[in-house]
Amino acid sequence: MKSRILLVDDDHDNSVIFKIVLQDAGFEVDAYNDSEMALSAFKPGHYDLIILDIRMPKMDGYELYAKIRKKDDKVKVCFLTASERYKEEHIPSFLSDGSFLIKPITIDDLVKRVNETLGRKTNSQRRLRQK
Repeated sequence: MKSRILLVDDDHDNSVIFKIVLQDAGFEVDAYNDSEMALSAFKPGHYDLIILDIRMPKMDGYELYAKIRKKDDKVKVCFLTASERYKEEHIPSFLSDGSFLIKPITIDDLVKRVNETLGRKTNSQRRLRQK
């Protein structure tokens, strides 16, 4: 069964590229450019991972995550940010299981971090264990 990902990034180009890359890596991806639309579409137990841009209009990624956690306290999260400093200075107290993806990010690093967050072994990890 494929892992399901909810991707929310207000940058349309990022959303399209990330969605294609993750689908090519074998994930099912629902992408939104609007945090409020993503929240209204979110279904508890439906997603294995949410990927959230931190800086978005209307509702930032942290606020969206807090609202999603009230609906589903098991879903994993990765935050997208273009600033390492923003990550370090603004980590909310409720966040204990999040990881961060720093933009720009390579395709290989994106897939690797998503697999790590989901606890899946990557192809290179599988090859190493087989030797």
